Amino acid sequence: MPTSAHAIKTAETAAIPGQKQYLTRGTGAYRRASLALFLSGFSTFSLLYCVQPLLPIFSQQFSVSPAESSLSLSLSTGFLAVAIVCAAAVSEGLGRRSLMSISLVGAALLTIATAFAPNWHLLLVIRALQGLVLGGVPAVAMAYLAEEIDPRGLGATMGLYVGGTAFGGMSGRVLTGILAEYLTWRPALFIIGAIGLAAAIGFIALLPPSRNFVRRPGFDPRFHAKAWLGHLSNPALPFIFAIAFLAMGSFVTIYNYAGFRLVAPPYGLNQTELGLIFTVYLFGIGASSIGGLLGDRIGHFSVLLFGLALTAAGSALTLFASLPVIILGIIVLTTGFFMSHSIASGLVGKLAHGTKGHASSLYMLAYYVGSSLMGSAGGWFYAVEGWAAVVIFTLVMLALAFVSACFAQQFARRKA
Repeated sequence: MPTSAHAIKTAETAAIPGQKQYLTRGTGAYRRASLALFLSGFSTFSLLYCVQPLLPIFSQQFSVSPAESSLSLSLSTGFLAVAIVCAAAVSEGLGRRSLMSISLVGAALLTIATAFAPNWHLLLVIRALQGLVLGGVPAVAMAYLAEEIDPRGLGATMGLYVGGTAFGGMSGRVLTGILAEYLTWRPALFIIGAIGLAAAIGFIALLPPSRNFVRRPGFDPRFHAKAWLGHLSNPALPFIFAIAFLAMGSFVTIYNYAGFRLVAPPYGLNQTELGLIFTVYLFGIGASSIGGLLGDRIGHFSVLLFGLALTAAGSALTLFASLPVIILGIIVLTTGFFMSHSIASGLVGKLAHGTKGHASSLYMLAYYVGSSLMGSAGGWFYAVEGWAAVVIFTLVMLALAFVSACFAQQFARRKA
């Protein structure tokens, strides 16, 4: 009887003109939306990062340097950064669900095409296009959730989406490494693309249509430019953007070139063993939640500074020759990075004045440009002076990030 009364009340509420119709926890539509967004996060980041364990193979297969091999990832993240800034505006006219669906299917098909690339340059072109196409998901997923999910259940759904991105990032790395060991890299990428395509089809089948989205045809460049410039004039925010650039640059640099070191003597790891090292990503997933809880209790900037220091300590630990210590260093670095990233991304919303979506897009732009530029630049240091130079490069970036956090804290206190 109470269930029937609730259903009648819900139907009456939905019938009120102008009343927002949220997806509420406990309903089938809510569960379908949650699973769909999990699949979108999983697909996006497994397709994006699946090439990372293959960098040593690309270097050997196509006779390119470590820095050049890293372009297979850096071009994707670089074009993704540009796409994220533009995609949010495009979705206002095209629609959230439509843009995400096109992005997921297109990226999966491009990953399958990568498996058939006859030469290095065409492979890079495909990976660049893939980054451009993928930008439609992270830019729009958050907006869809905020518009369609009942605020009382938004946190759980958002957490599931973020969990999907982290699980996808780890799975893409680990599974590709294992598949490449037994099937070579081309079948590995084909399978990853096929899995991404299956996830995209599941996403399209499960995601409920937008009910609260209002299409806004046209594009007002002056409005967007004014919003972005406004955030850049905020004295604290540019330093937060700098942290995203520098911390992500450090993190990706270590992950990109650790493989080159560990497949070479005296370690001689195979692709399966190298891929399994990426399971340390799980520590980062936990660190994100812990960092947020600690930030609420003891202060966000205190946790941010601690996270950056922890990232630097992990990077320094990889200088040791012992394989267990190197893996420990990667674990510490991953924990510190995700703790820092979760706090810094949260501070963007706290420090931004209005148009928070534009502020977030600038943060993500800095985040992925740092991944693209610094991730490739680290290859030059590795080629010239070896692993020690890579670590020094990351420590310099992290020191600059630490200083940036101190300045951001000072400006935030003045504003308060």
